[in-house]
Amino acid sequence: MSDPIYLDYNAPTPIDPAVVDAILPYLCDHFGNPSSDHSYGYRARTAVQMAREHLAVLLGAQPDEIIFTGGGSEANNLAIKGVAAALHARGNHLITSAIEHPAPKGIGALVVRRGVTLEPLIHGASHEHGLRAGTENVAFIVGLGQAAALAGERAKAA
Repeated sequence: MSDPIYLDYNAPTPIDPAVVDAILPYLCDHFGNPSSDHSYGYRARTAVQMAREHLAVLLGAQPDEIIFTGGGSEANNLAIKGVAAALHARGNHLITSAIEHPAPKGIGALVVRRGVTLEPLIHGASHEHGLRAGTENVAFIVGLGQAAALAGERAKAA
């Protein structure tokens, strides 16, 4: 019996081997906390920054405008609820769309343009410009950065 054809690409999808290769060292060897002040942390912080730069280039943003999240749903909630909380004094009205987002499992990113103010949804360690409480998922951030770099290269070649 053959496998069915997988058509749910708004859910987890196959990973490009180059992305897997980029992720593996950060699962096995380079597992430092990017907020820590030691060699493991420096290496992780550098990898997160490089991924942030790759994503910024692909999305036409500045690196400091990229906020890594735990997934698309968190990014959407941070964008909508974060701006609603930050601008609550201006009114209680939100206008949104019903457009669905793709859902890479365990990682997401949000572009927050300079000058846009958001309130965090969860308070804690103040990662990602004070908008996230949890420690960055370095391995998956590296993977997302590698995927962004590949997408940019392939778009230029097309």
